[in-house]
Amino acid sequence: MVSMIVGLVFFAFTVIACLPGCLNWGADVIMFLKGFLPVFSAFIGLVAVFIGIADIRDRREAKKEEEAALAQESK
Repeated sequence: MVSMIVGLVFFAFTVIACLPGCLNWGADVIMFLKGFLPVFSAFIGLVAVFIGIADIRDRREAKKEEEAALAQESK
């Protein structure tokens, strides 16, 4: 419950800070997002590549296990 309250407080502060009349941080937030998004998208792309490699390895391992099980049943 405490974490929900803290989360709501931080969310409310963020909204208030970005409003034009309060702290005027809106332009700074936009500038941060413009610099952060390319780095973030590169990170997400790298994670997706690693997940794809792990998926290919898992499929290859499952295929080997399936072939071993079929060979065991044949005997």
